[in-house]
Amino acid sequence: MFRLIRTIILVMFAFVAGILFERSKAEENCRNVGGLWIYDICIGME
Repeated sequence: MFRLIRTIILVMFAFVAGILFERSKAEENCRNVGGLWIYDICIGME
């Protein structure tokens, strides 16, 4: 039972880490094209 719970917790951590990494890359890409990153939305990107 412990292995199942440990696996689920590790998968959850990996999922959250992936989301945070993707947001970071999206913000970086927004700033590279001259956009303004406000509340997880890129403004002014063309």
